[in-house]
This record gives sequence, structure tokens and C-alpha cells, in this order.
Amino acid sequence: MKRLLFFLFSLTSYAQQAELWLTKADQSVLFQKQTEKLAFGPMTGTLPSIYVDDTKRFQSMDGFGYTLTGGSATLINGLKPSEKAALLKELFATDANNIGVSYLRISVGASDLSDHVFTYNDLSAGQTDPKLSRFSLAEEQKDLIPVLKQILAINPNLKILGSPWTPPSWMKTNNNSKGGSLKPEFYDAYARYLVKYVQEMKKQGIQIDALTVQNEPLNPDNNPSLLMPQDEQADFIKKSLGPAFKTAKLSTKIIIYDHNADRPDYPISILNDPDARKYIDGSAFHLYGGGIDALRDVHEAHPDKNLYFTEQWLGAPANFGGDLQWHVKNLLIGAPRNWSKTVLEWNLAADPNQGPHTDGGCTACLGAVTIGQTITRNPAYYIIAHAAKFVRPGSVRIASNVTMSLPNVAFKTPDGHTVMIILNESDKPMTFNIRAKNRQITPTLSGKTVATFIW
Repeated sequence: MKRLLFFLFSLTSYAQQAELWLTKADQSVLFQKQTEKLAFGPMTGTLPSIYVDDTKRFQSMDGFGYTLTGGSATLINGLKPSEKAALLKELFATDANNIGVSYLRISVGASDLSDHVFTYNDLSAGQTDPKLSRFSLAEEQKDLIPVLKQILAINPNLKILGSPWTPPSWMKTNNNSKGGSLKPEFYDAYARYLVKYVQEMKKQGIQIDALTVQNEPLNPDNNPSLLMPQDEQADFIKKSLGPAFKTAKLSTKIIIYDHNADRPDYPISILNDPDARKYIDGSAFHLYGGGIDALRDVHEAHPDKNLYFTEQWLGAPANFGGDLQWHVKNLLIGAPRNWSKTVLEWNLAADPNQGPHTDGGCTACLGAVTIGQTITRNPAYYIIAHAAKFVRPGSVRIASNVTMSLPNVAFKTPDGHTVMIILNESDKPMTFNIRAKNRQITPTLSGKTVATFIW
């Protein structure tokens, strides 16, 4: 009996220890597991305290990851087979030695980080093809589809979000890949185009979990791009896209907006339309304008609809410390605290010159990894790793307060663990309590440090 009691006590004590992973802004520590575990003990002292309450639960998480742009796929697919296999395992495998990215965004056709502009139905000037008889995924068969198949073999549960940058030019008012609007007479044809995309990708063994209607619909200056104000997006969804998805019996979610947090009125106005909202799962955001708390405004206006954070770039050359802190505070912590189910960085990979990109596309977008003579891991790699490895899909955000210079977010995982991400954004070390279930640990975090605690 004494041995049994000692064994049970040992199990209890072990369960009350927290594992800790750190990244420091000065790069002296980069996503490194700490050897010393912190043991929970009685609540004492008067230090600043973060209280974690797993009885108060909020949204479930779909995952953390990147955009696998066409250029990213080209670079990855160009690696030697052994190098490609090792990189993809490191990024997507869910075992103890890898970071387990759980969510990817891909472009429907080219994005501005493809090496050239294309759609799946490109025609000569003056031609149209409303029946889509010339629809083809041939361009994606070169790099994107092979890379996705290899990723899904590593992590079959990975979720994929598709985002179009432009319809085929013949559907647009300016007959150009850049700017212009979708012609109303081609609403139905474009809806069928997107249905066909989901169906044809499924034939390749690639399930598109969700589709945003248009990347950055208020930015017609990118190449490719499309201007789609909210009234046009609402009309397209309720008149064409929603009914087409329903007729085709697609389970793929329809997500609106996919642009900056400075215009929460855009998704709210569409969700106010009962004929459009019935087809819509939720809204997606970037943060090149506005504040991350605008997501909460959309949630409060339509609490039955989901929120997703789908894009934020880091510019080259990297400012490692500043980028790390801003992205952790606003995205990794801020987006989930404001109801987002995903956090995605833009983009997965680039070459040492921040290519490839289209003529007029982003020339300074730094990948999570740089693929050149060697592979370099950049700030976005570590930012996402701090969450993706531990906050697995199906984890639920739980309550935690913010105290001092310690922004944080906490989750309960499907296997019952608690994960807490904390940033010490001050210059000085901070000693504080983390309190949960009437027990506490008292860590000290050095200044400008990101920490993930798991217990």
C-alpha cells in the first residue's frame, strides 16, 4: 500500500510540473526546451499573477501555420529529395522532434508570390469559356500539388484554406489580372469555377477545408488582384457562390473579407444580409491596417460566425527582435484572444532575394524559411512554432488575465494539457506567478522573451 501511495503521489507531482520553451529577441535562445521543469506549489506571495481558468472556455482552434504560396512550393519542390523530405518533416510532423504545422493557406491560381500570373482558365484576348471546358490544374501539377501530397502524407489531418487573387481575366471588367471587378454576367461561371477547383483538388487527394471569396478585396493594386466591395461580395455569395456550393454538396466553408482589420464594417455588413449569411462560415483578417481587437467587434456583432487570421508578412531584412515581439503580441496572442481560430504567417518560403514573385508582386516578403545554398529559419518560423507544436487542432482557448508587461493567451488541448504563451515585452526580467486550480509556479522571464508553458 505504501508503494502504491508513493507511486500515485509521484504521478500527481509529475502532473504538476510545467515544461517551458523559450525564444529570446537577441537570438541567444531559439525555440529551445528548458531542462528545468517548474513545479506547481501552494499559492503564496504578492508577485504579479496570471490566473488561468479552464472553466471559462471560448473558441476552438483550427490551427497555426503559413501560406504555401506557389513560389514557396516551387522552391521546396526544387530541393534535393532528401532535403525536401527533411524540411517537410520538420515543419509538418507532429512528433516530439518537429513543430507540427496544422494549417496552410494556398492561392487559387497565382498569388503575387508565384513566379508568373495564371488562373485555371486562361484564354486568348476576346475569348470566353463560361462552361469551363478548358479548366485545368496543370500549373499546380508542377509544384504545389506534389508538395501538398507529400505534406499530407506526413500530416493527413492538416487543414487547407484556399484564397483566389483573381478570376480569369475574361471574367473581369478590365480583362486584366490586376484590378478590375468581376462582371455580373460571369458570377455564375466564376462560382462554378470555384466549385470545380474544390472538386478537382479533391480528386488529387487534397481536401479544401475552407475558401475565402477573395484575397484583399479592397486592394486592386496587387498583381494579381480584384476589387470586390462588400455589396458585390454579398451579391456574389447569395446569388451564385452559395447556391453553387449547395448544389454541389460541398462541405468546404465559405469565408468572407480576407483583408485588414481597419474595415470590420465590411464583413459585418455582409453578415447582416440574411440571404448571404446563411452560406457563410465566418470572416478572415489581415493586419496591415487597424488593430487586432477589431476582430472582437465582428464577433460581438455576429457571435455565431467564426473568425480567422489568415495573413501577415514580415519584411526583409528581418528585425528579429522587433518582428518576434510584434507578431507574438498581436497575432499569436492577440488574434486568439479576439476569437480567431487560426493564426497564419505570410509566407512559408522565399529565396535569398525574396523571390519568386510576379511582376508587381511583393519584393520584400521574407519567408518563414529562406531556401538558398542552405535553409535559414526566420522569425515567422519561431513565431508559429511556439503555438503549432503544442496547441493542436481542437484545443480551446481558456480564460487568463493580462498583468504588467506580460501579454498572454492560454488553451486547453484535446489531451487535457494546458498551454500558455507569454511575452515579456519589457526590457527587464520579470518574476511573476502563473496560478491555476489553486496552485502556482513562479517563473522569471528575461526581457524581450517569448515563452510557451505546458502542464
